[in-house]
Amino acid sequence: MKDAAIVLDHVSKRFGPVQALDGLDLTVTAGTVYGLLGPNGAGKTTAVRVLTTLIRPDAGQARVLGLDVVSHAADVRSLIGLAGQYAAVDANLTGRENLRLMGRLAHLPRRAIAARAGELLERFELTDAADRPSRTYSGGMRRRLDLAAALVHRPPVLFLDEPTTGLDPHSRRELWAIIEELVAEGTTLLLTTQYLEEADRLAGRVAVIDDGRVIAEGTSAELKSRMATTVLALAFHDPGSAGKAAELVSPLATAPALVEGTDVEVAVDDGPQTLVEALRTLDRAGLVVASVALREPSLDDVFLTLTGHRAATATPGPDSPSSDHHRSEPALAGRKSR
Repeated sequence: MKDAAIVLDHVSKRFGPVQALDGLDLTVTAGTVYGLLGPNGAGKTTAVRVLTTLIRPDAGQARVLGLDVVSHAADVRSLIGLAGQYAAVDANLTGRENLRLMGRLAHLPRRAIAARAGELLERFELTDAADRPSRTYSGGMRRRLDLAAALVHRPPVLFLDEPTTGLDPHSRRELWAIIEELVAEGTTLLLTTQYLEEADRLAGRVAVIDDGRVIAEGTSAELKSRMATTVLALAFHDPGSAGKAAELVSPLATAPALVEGTDVEVAVDDGPQTLVEALRTLDRAGLVVASVALREPSLDDVFLTLTGHRAATATPGPDSPSSDHHRSEPALAGRKSR
């Protein structure tokens, strides 16, 4: 594709017995946000590490702005920024010193480094804390500083690997706003996430991956259209009643019922008609419903239908934070190979 900024062409990667990527295909159009959605272990971080030249693929080809990430690794690194799952700034340096360090690593003109650091500190609302050691920053401040460090050299392509993991809702929304500003300015962004709301809000297109393969791809609306038109949500007074209700209403659903504590959710074709049938069935069984609602499907529902589990409750795998294969890497900030 002529306007493709990021391409993965049948890329595979194995770590010992673990097949992290299994023929992954992906194309990201320049100037867009592409969401890579999946649980820990799905292959998201491995894909990012291949694209940012941190590891080599075993098979297939990966390109960024037309450059092969293996044969033109140094050139690729000069054109990309990376912010990983954990802030990779130096805790003993101040915010300003961290950004100036990244400017030197990116070989910016010496006279431009101080100005660029000041500009980013202001943009990310870190000016008041600029001369404090970054170890004194809150989690949200460190994450903003990490993203600022990845942008020092103004990369046209940015990789954000679960950038809001562990942040409180307020800090997460702040970071979302910054990401939206970057996209408005023309940055191409590949975003990996486990948060369905994040992918729904930020990404123009989304790929759902599981076991190192793309299992669905499209806009949020297109993915939701694959679901039944409605989700029936039922709440009960105790988990036992919820479990019994799930068994009773499953024949009315288009996918297995999801039971979480006292809540039951099922995807259905005809919401109003199914609601009436479900309530009649539950009444005959003597089950008392605490509340009931019909709602449109979410990306979370899509993911559940495609994979059989929720994104946030998936079993940790080689992409999980505890994995030795995926330790945090510092932001690349255009570093050159020696």
